[in-house]
Amino acid sequence: MRFDEAYSGNVFIRSHANYEESQAVIYGMPMDWTVSFRPGSRFGPARIREVSIGLEEYSPYLDRLLEEVKYFDAGDIPLPFGNVEGSLEAIREFVSKVLADGKMPIGLGGEHLVSWPVFQAVYEKYKSDLVIFHFDAHTDLRDHYEGYPYSHSTPIKKACDLIGGKNVYSFGIRSGMKEEFEWAKENMHLYKYDVLEPVKQVLPTIGNRPIYLTIDIDVLDPAHAPGTGTTEAGGITSRELLDTIHFMSKNGANVIGCDLVEVAPVYDHSEMTQIVASKILRELILGFVK
Repeated sequence: MRFDEAYSGNVFIRSHANYEESQAVIYGMPMDWTVSFRPGSRFGPARIREVSIGLEEYSPYLDRLLEEVKYFDAGDIPLPFGNVEGSLEAIREFVSKVLADGKMPIGLGGEHLVSWPVFQAVYEKYKSDLVIFHFDAHTDLRDHYEGYPYSHSTPIKKACDLIGGKNVYSFGIRSGMKEEFEWAKENMHLYKYDVLEPVKQVLPTIGNRPIYLTIDIDVLDPAHAPGTGTTEAGGITSRELLDTIHFMSKNGANVIGCDLVEVAPVYDHSEMTQIVASKILRELILGFVK
């Protein structure tokens, strides 16, 4: 006899038991091999799942219940510890399989470098139509960190090189090297400090193009999310992030995949960070899985 797995804390609340019948797949990317300040984000996916049992299944924002959506929680990808290239390839292969099966990938990190192989897999399917929306405190536009091309500070530059900078939109940015901001001004779309208002301006110009949404939890001010590896003062509120997700959902954003990264539970004994991350995940599911 086994109790309902969807209420165990081992999978995200209300997860569907059957992969084949699912519309979306939640998966963890427990990697923090390249962090430059505080490690621990590899424990984020598991803790986001565990605290999800405290969520209501109903979203009053979207007037939708989790039972209306079939999503499968595949657990964490078994990444080879300390092996950056091997871990990235394992992520790319898994997400490619999810996309090939016609399901929406919803990733949990892990450091932000884990988004890079997801960008590759999504681009392989959607090609030049793809747009990336990036919510973050940091530019993540370095070509390398201390001479190494694989770093949590490089995934958005890699995305720009892959799909073209004019197809990449960064919001909420408030930290980075001067050279990164100068490069962004000429080569991509970067909006400093705020998220909701610039998204309102940008979304109508996107039309029905497929959007991949990557959210670094440190886009939030440390008052709302202290449990992350590189906190940065001056961020947005959790209310603004939720409002942005709801605006995108209610205005027809064609979000074809998303991830939520950089939750590091060890730095937040109040559990505020993982609790807000869990609620954000609920809204992502109800907002974009149709």
